[in-house]
Amino acid sequence: MKHSHRFLIKQIAIVSSMLMLHVGVFAQQELITNIPSRTTQSLNGKWQYIVDQYETGFYDYRYKERAEDDREAYWNSDIPDNKLDRKEHGYIDKYSINVPGDWNSQDAKFLYYEGTVWYKKSFDYRKTKASNNVHLYFGAINYRADVYLNGKKLGMHKGGFTPFNFLVPDSVLKAKDNFLVVRVDNKRYADEVPTLNTDWWNYGGITRDVKLVEMPAASAIQDYQIQLKPNHDIKNKEVEGWIKLNTSSNNEKVTIEIPELKIRQSFVVKNGIAKVAFPLSTVELWSPRNPKLYTVIVASQSDRVEEKIGFRTIEVKGKQLLLNGNPIFLRGISMHEEIPQQIRRAYSEQDAIQLFGWAKELGCNMVRLAHYPHDESMTRLADSLGILVWSEIPVYWTIDFTSKAVLAKAQGQLDEMIARDHNRASIIIWSVGNETPVSETRTGFMKTLLETAKAKDPTRLVSAALEVNYQSEENLRTIDDPLGEYVDVVAFNEYLGWYGNGTPESCRTAHWATKYNKPVFVSETGAEGLGGFHADSLTRWSEEFQEWYYKEQVSMLKRMPDNFIGISPWILADFRSPRRNNPTYQEGWNNKGLIDQQGRKKKSFYVLKNYYSELQNKYE
Repeated sequence: MKHSHRFLIKQIAIVSSMLMLHVGVFAQQELITNIPSRTTQSLNGKWQYIVDQYETGFYDYRYKERAEDDREAYWNSDIPDNKLDRKEHGYIDKYSINVPGDWNSQDAKFLYYEGTVWYKKSFDYRKTKASNNVHLYFGAINYRADVYLNGKKLGMHKGGFTPFNFLVPDSVLKAKDNFLVVRVDNKRYADEVPTLNTDWWNYGGITRDVKLVEMPAASAIQDYQIQLKPNHDIKNKEVEGWIKLNTSSNNEKVTIEIPELKIRQSFVVKNGIAKVAFPLSTVELWSPRNPKLYTVIVASQSDRVEEKIGFRTIEVKGKQLLLNGNPIFLRGISMHEEIPQQIRRAYSEQDAIQLFGWAKELGCNMVRLAHYPHDESMTRLADSLGILVWSEIPVYWTIDFTSKAVLAKAQGQLDEMIARDHNRASIIIWSVGNETPVSETRTGFMKTLLETAKAKDPTRLVSAALEVNYQSEENLRTIDDPLGEYVDVVAFNEYLGWYGNGTPESCRTAHWATKYNKPVFVSETGAEGLGGFHADSLTRWSEEFQEWYYKEQVSMLKRMPDNFIGISPWILADFRSPRRNNPTYQEGWNNKGLIDQQGRKKKSFYVLKNYYSELQNKYE
C-alpha cells in the first residue's frame, strides 16, 4: 500500500507539473470534487455574449494580447465613463444565450461557427462565512476558456469535456454587481486533444453548469477516493483509498462514516493526505441487478461532504471479466452526448434520463460514453440505474503522438476525468483513446496514458478502442495491435460489411482471434440507415439494409471465441457530423443510430434488443 500510494502521489505531481507547463502562469487549481454536496450558488441562466470572430477583445490591432487594464479588452467594463468615452464593445440583453448549452443550437448564425465568443454574467454574492474561500467551478467549456472577474484574470483552461475551477481572491469578489466574463474559443488545432479531424459536431460554448463553490480556507476536503480494494478475496472485502485536504495539514484527523453499515473510522492526515483502509464485512455489493448505494460522509475539522457510493470490484481473470468475482457479459451501446430531436449537446439530468431510458429499453447493462467524458449527470445516474460505464478521453484518430505538450494535454484531461468520477461504481473502464494508427511512437504515447490511469486509479480497468484491418487470411481476422499488451480488455472497432469491400454477408465466413490471452470486447460496429427510408435489404442507406447488417453481425457474434465478453455497437442515436455530406441520405448527420433524428426506433433497434434478451437469459 505504501509503495502504491507514493507512486500515486508522484503521478499526480507529474501531471500537475505538466499542466503548469501547458497553461503557463494561469494553471488552474486542483479540481474540487463532489460539487453537489458543497455550498454553491448557480450562475446558470441567461448570459450576454459578443461574437468576436477577429478576436478584437483579446488582441490589439498588432495582434498582441491586450494588457489586463486595457479599456478596449472585452473582459473590462463596457460602460462609458462619459459621453466622450469611446467603447467599441458592449453586452446587452438582445444578445443573450443559455448556460449551460452549446451556442450552435441556440441561433442559426452559430450553426457552423468555430471561433471566439465572449460570455458575460453579472451576479451578487455574500459569503456564508467570512473566512471561507470561494471558487468558480465550470462543468465544461469547449474548448479554451479564459476567465475574468471584475477585470482580473482568474485563469485559463483547455479541454472541452472536463471540469475545472479557480480560486476567487477576496480582493476581487464583490458583494454586488460582479462582472464575470469568459472568453470561449472552440477553434480546432493540430496540437490539441482532440485534433483537427473528428467525426462529431464541434459544439462550442459553456456547455455544462457554472457554480460558485464556498469552502473552508483550511482543512477543506478537496478530493477523496473510497472504493473496494481490487484483486482480493471477495469474501474479505476491504475499503482502500485516500482523503486529500486543501492544505498540507499534519496530524489532523479526518473521518469516514457509513451510517447504514454502522461504520465510523478516523484517519490521520500527513502532508494533507490521509490514507484510508478498513474492512466492509456486511456490505451489499453494487451491480446492474442490484445498484445498491450507501450514504458516505467524509469530514475534517472544518468541512463535511456526503455522497452516494456503491461498492463493487471489477477485474480480469484469464479470459473472463469478473464483476464482484462473477463472470459478466457486457450488453452495451455507444452514445454521443447529444439529443438528436433538438440537435444539441446534452447537459442535464433530464437528458441523461432520456438517453439511459433508450439504453435500458434496448436491454443494455453497459454504455460506452464516447468519445469524451460526458456530463456528470450521466455517470451519477448510471450509478443509480445500475448501468456499467466505459468513460473515454478524446485521443482520437491522428493527434500528434510525437509531442510532449500534446501528451501533457491528454494526461490533463485523463486526470480531470478520473478525479471527477473515481467514486462512481458504474465506471469500470477508463479508455485512453479511439482508433489510433499503429506506430511505435503512438504505442509509447498510449502506453503512458494507460500507466497514468492505472496509477491514478488502480480499482478500475483500462483500455482503448483499437482499429482493425479488414484484410484477412482465410477469413481469420486477428487483433494484434501492440497496444493490446498493455490494456486489460482488448477492445476493437469493426464494421464488416459497411466499410471496406463486401456486404454484410462477409460476416458469414469471418472468424475473430487475438494474440493476447485477454478478454475481447467489440467496442463499435454499425451501418447507416436513414430513419423512415424503406427499401429492400440490398439498398444501402435504408432501414432494411441496417437491419440486415445487424442480423449478420449477431450471427457472427454468436460464433466468437470464449474470451468474447461484450459489445457496444455504434451507436444509440443519430448524431451530427460535418464529415457526412451525402445530400440525400446524410446532410450532416451520421445515421448509424438505432434511433433516428426524430427519436424514433429503427428496425435495427429490435434486432439488437432480441439478441440482448437472449444474452440476458443466458448469463443472468
